[in-house]
Amino acid sequence: MKSDCIRNTICQERKKDPIEMFHSGQLVKVCAPMVRYSKLAFRTLVRRYSCDLCYTPMIVAADFVRSIKARDSEFTTNQGDCPLIVQFAANDARLLSDAARIVCPYANGIDINCGCPQRWAMAEGYGACLINKPEVVRDMVKQVRNQVENPRFSVSIKIRIHDDLTRTVDLCRKAEATGVSWITVHGRTVEERHQPVHYEAIKIIKENMSIPVIANGDIRSLKEAENVWHITGTDGVMVARGLLANPAMFAGYEETPLKCIWDWVDIALELGTPYMCFHQHLMYMMEKITSRQEKRVFNALSSTSAVLDYLTDHYGI
Repeated sequence: MKSDCIRNTICQERKKDPIEMFHSGQLVKVCAPMVRYSKLAFRTLVRRYSCDLCYTPMIVAADFVRSIKARDSEFTTNQGDCPLIVQFAANDARLLSDAARIVCPYANGIDINCGCPQRWAMAEGYGACLINKPEVVRDMVKQVRNQVENPRFSVSIKIRIHDDLTRTVDLCRKAEATGVSWITVHGRTVEERHQPVHYEAIKIIKENMSIPVIANGDIRSLKEAENVWHITGTDGVMVARGLLANPAMFAGYEETPLKCIWDWVDIALELGTPYMCFHQHLMYMMEKITSRQEKRVFNALSSTSAVLDYLTDHYGI
């Protein structure tokens, strides 16, 4: 686990904590947890373009607690990286509370992944299988609340919906009663991948909650984010792939501006981002602004210097 001497108290002095944001009446714009992608460099970039709250990639709590190597590779932050939520995959209350205590000085809260539909996660008892185990979620939330002394430290969950929405509403009510700070709802079932998002279901869940709710699923522009916010009556929207394609989305850009690409290069080089991650983000960002032939050339580049030469030659960066 790497940091530049950041303390949570400093972070909270510098910006409102998420709970205050959600009660502001304004749209709270959130960068989703994305495996391999929502790391420090990318979080730094989207914060420059009107993103209010960022999540880390999902981290397996058991590995994080047991391995210093896992902590160093999975969690990196700095003083400007706030407000920040660390998302964990967990099914054991003690291990999750131990992980929460480790990150507490460096983050505003943790999130329990109850929505990942990948087979490996569900086979390990993580992710979306937890929407059918409200008692496990309850125990984890209670344990974190008991072990983390900071009363402003948030504990949230991210879920998918059931085919029978009454089960999802029941799950959310139980989570609220347990002390969950807010709930993010991805408006698809575990089996659904690219089907339309059920925004009406998110609206119904919000109507049954007193705590904040974040809407998630297929949001690709600021206009779409505002529409989903109004349709669902939620307190914020969370975006994943839309931000990968356009990190400046929340600032109102319809496609990635060249300045954003330039900013990414500066940030990634400053923070020592590995080449594959550096290049992959650029491939996503430039998807809409490059021709098929340009993509073939750019995607085949194999070094940072080659990428910098390409950008300089084609875009004057």
